Order: sequence, then structure tokens, then C-alpha cells
Amino acid sequence: MGDFAPKFAQLNDDVLFGQVWSREEMLSLRDRSLVTVVALMAQGLVDSSFRYHLVTARQNGITRQEIAEVLTHSAFYAGWPKAWAAFRMAKEVWEEDAPAGEAKARHQREMLFPIGEPNDRFAPYFTGKSYLYPLSTSQVGVYNVTFEPGCRNNWHIHHAEQGGGQILICVAGRGYYQEWEKEARELHPGDVVNSPSGVKHWHGAAPDSWFSHLALEVPGQGCSNQWLEAVDETIYGKLG
Repeated sequence: MGDFAPKFAQLNDDVLFGQVWSREEMLSLRDRSLVTVVALMAQGLVDSSFRYHLVTARQNGITRQEIAEVLTHSAFYAGWPKAWAAFRMAKEVWEEDAPAGEAKARHQREMLFPIGEPNDRFAPYFTGKSYLYPLSTSQVGVYNVTFEPGCRNNWHIHHAEQGGGQILICVAGRGYYQEWEKEARELHPGDVVNSPSGVKHWHGAAPDSWFSHLALEVPGQGCSNQWLEAVDETIYGKLG
């Protein structure tokens, strides 16, 4: 907006967000978020700006239960259809605060393959909880691997004298794949990752999303897997 309307942008940044929102001696940031969310909802403005203020409200300490109560109360004064529209967006923003069982069930409905059982055998090589469901254990190994939000495996290398490696096919949620000394790649359903043998890498869920991918073992000779150190919290923390 600065190039098109510099004065408007300056008033927005310096006055609205710089002066009005900073008057915490009058109203806390939490209270200002509540007022703003209700004001926008009352006008039916459930656009990107409304999402921004919902995210800000969550960051300012408003819980999932509180925003639901606020929108329910406001519906009687602002209008029922406006509340429905606001609820749809609020539900997305507070998604990660949903009870674990509810979020897991929702993730299951997003894909055809079962989440499976807790991946206890490989738990020492994961940060967070993962699940495993074997789809094929003959000819080519195919496994559905599911990661809870924030879960990822350690750095590791698929070794092979010839061939080998792994193919990942993303089927639900949002996650990441990263090779050593390269930028992390964000993953979405339908994305495919070819991870060759001999390459150090990790993969897992985004901090705020469940994530599932099919892991296919590429046939080869002398194949083995080497587990290494956990992904550094600082590196992972920079991912959105």
C-alpha cells in the first residue's frame, strides 16, 4: 500500500498500530483484539484483515473457548449469518488448540489411508509422536507415516551400494523436507519427494499441522538406514 497511498500506509502503521494499539494503560491488547474482532464481524468483514485480527487475538491470549463464546454472544446483535462466516474462519485459526483426539480424527478424514498405530519402534529417532501403517511389505515397501503437529524425524541417511533411497508422496496436512545445507521445502498433499541414497535429510510435520506421507523404499543392493542427530530446535522453529 505504501507505493500507492503512502499517507494512508503511514497513518495505518504509525497512528492505528503505532499509537492506538499501544495504549495499554487504557485497554490491554487482549481487550483491543476482542473489540476489533466484534467490530469487523458486525460489518460482515470476514476477509484477510479479519483473519489477521483473529490470529492477533489468539496471540494476545484469547482462547478457543473464549472466541467461541464471544462470537456466539455477538451473533444476537450483529446477525446470525455474519456469525456463521466468522466461526468458519475462527475455527481454522484456533485449529491447533482443538483437543488432540478431535484433530487426529479430522486429519484421518482428509485421507484415504489409515493413520495406523503409534510408531513406537522408531520413537527414539523422532521428536514428537508419529504413527505408522504398512500398506505393502512385499515387492516394494510402502508405509503411511503420520506426524502430529511439531513432530519430525532425526536427520538420517539411506545408504545403498546400488540404487536405494526413498520416495515420499504427501497425502494430507502440511509438512517439511530438508536436505543437509539446503533450504527446507514445504510439503502439501500431492507433492512428491525423491530422496536419493547417501543424502542426509529429515522430514516431518509443520509446527501447527498434522502431516502424512507415503514412504516408498526404493529397491537397491546393500541398503541400510543411518539415524543421526535430532533437528536443531532453532532451525525447526524458523519454519512456519
